[in-house]
Amino acid sequence: MVLPKITNILFLDIETVPVKYKYEDLSENEKELWNKKWAFNKDSEPEELYAKAGVYAEFSKIVCIGLGYYHYSNFRVKSITGETERDLLNEFVKVISQSFNKDEHFYCAHNGKEFDFPFLCRRMIVNWVEIPKRLQLQGLKPWEVKHLDTMELWRFGDVKNFTSLNLLAHTLNLPSPKDEMDGSMVSKVYYEEKNISKIESYCLKDVVTLARVYQRLTGQEPIKDEDVIFA
Repeated sequence: MVLPKITNILFLDIETVPVKYKYEDLSENEKELWNKKWAFNKDSEPEELYAKAGVYAEFSKIVCIGLGYYHYSNFRVKSITGETERDLLNEFVKVISQSFNKDEHFYCAHNGKEFDFPFLCRRMIVNWVEIPKRLQLQGLKPWEVKHLDTMELWRFGDVKNFTSLNLLAHTLNLPSPKDEMDGSMVSKVYYEEKNISKIESYCLKDVVTLARVYQRLTGQEPIKDEDVIFA
């Protein structure tokens, strides 16, 4: 695959939380559906497994989308949030439709092909938001898909390997994206602390690290802190 120009790549990361914070907040019908999803797992109770709800599009929602892109020599990052998930998704579609919707544009995420990209599409369907062309994969040949995935690049064909962005950054001697938060804390920060700004900051640090990891994996010089502009 011929690598795209770095200026044609939109780096993105999403943060998700369960639609209902705790298992006991679910309706009886929702509890039944969740329980059936885990009926095969005899080692844990469905209530315990609800901590995983944030990664399933049927039980969770997007609360923040982080975007990063090169503008001349600077790397600009911005976050998208909204009063509702639909507002957030509509704003995301507006941004990419205006600025990242040409044939030469690519989208890049860590584990994006298995999580970020399909999750975005599923939640767009739930919220009656039209899926942009760049996220629609139906009928496309593999080489026509304009999605890049840093975890896929790191796998080198090994489909069993899962490596977090944090671990990969550490392995490549890049600054860690994590500080006082990690992914397991997003729901608590959202529902208990009600601190969306903290989630935005966490998300944008991931976007910067994502770009650096992509650059290292493709033999390019990673961006410096002084070249990052927070919009």
